[in-house]
Amino acid sequence: MAVKNSMIDVPKWLIPVMFAGLYTAWSTTYLAIHYMVLTMPPYLASGLRFLVAGAILFLLSARGAQRPSLRHWRDTTITGSFIILLGNGSIVWAQQFIPSSLAALLVATVPIWIVLLNWLLFRQARPTFMEFAGVCGGFLGIAMLIGFSRITGGESFSLIGVVVVLAASFFWATGSLYSRYGTLPPSPLLSVSMQMLSGGALMLLASLFTGEMFAFNPGAVSLVSLIGWAHLVVFGSLVGFVCYLTLMRSCRPSKVATYAYVTPVGAVFLGWAVAGETITGQTLIATAVILLSVFVIITFGPKER
Repeated sequence: MAVKNSMIDVPKWLIPVMFAGLYTAWSTTYLAIHYMVLTMPPYLASGLRFLVAGAILFLLSARGAQRPSLRHWRDTTITGSFIILLGNGSIVWAQQFIPSSLAALLVATVPIWIVLLNWLLFRQARPTFMEFAGVCGGFLGIAMLIGFSRITGGESFSLIGVVVVLAASFFWATGSLYSRYGTLPPSPLLSVSMQMLSGGALMLLASLFTGEMFAFNPGAVSLVSLIGWAHLVVFGSLVGFVCYLTLMRSCRPSKVATYAYVTPVGAVFLGWAVAGETITGQTLIATAVILLSVFVIITFGPKER
């Protein structure tokens, strides 16, 4: 499937700033999702999250920008469907059944899908040996975390939750690459806002069809769930998604995908600091493997053209 490139130019000094924002913001989102879904239905809460964040970005970016065409809306809706509804929405739904740390670890399969889909489906960048080795090394580190860290104290995991998160990672990678090569507005912020608006609207439809909307009791929502929701609006969407989708159109996909190695590390340590989860020596070794893999992918991947 040959596709055109929808790359944008971003100042070089801004690239490391956006990577830092992405790594930091999305390291905290899994814990925020955990608290949000304690008393709020996943699709309804997430749909409102993206609609609010998308509306803010749209108002800020639409002024003076080129008016979006129907094709722009079509492609941003496709991207929003894969990334926000099937990707993020599935992860939020699954966190009703599995710990936030485990969800973050499973999302680390995203770089593998991105590298392989970018090569096999979109016919773009063939992975170098070192790049592929870095991806495999990162996945090995994640496997070590899942196998040895015993984050939940030995509790059994919900199989359906694990499968749904792994499927979400595949959909997330597909939508991420489509956002890079699809016909999107030249303005990165306008493009992101349109994806959030379309994805948020689709999540509300999912909430309607699953019956969440009818069973929801606003009076039962706790303060900690509201704080988690607000955190996701500001840091998960306005900071994290803007950095991520902008980087996907300005950097090599495998480099952007390194967030899936760094954020699980942040999730593990947040679980230790906030939820009192145990960090073992094996966990520290696995973390070192993950960070080394990130270094390999960023350092030895092909230079951008």
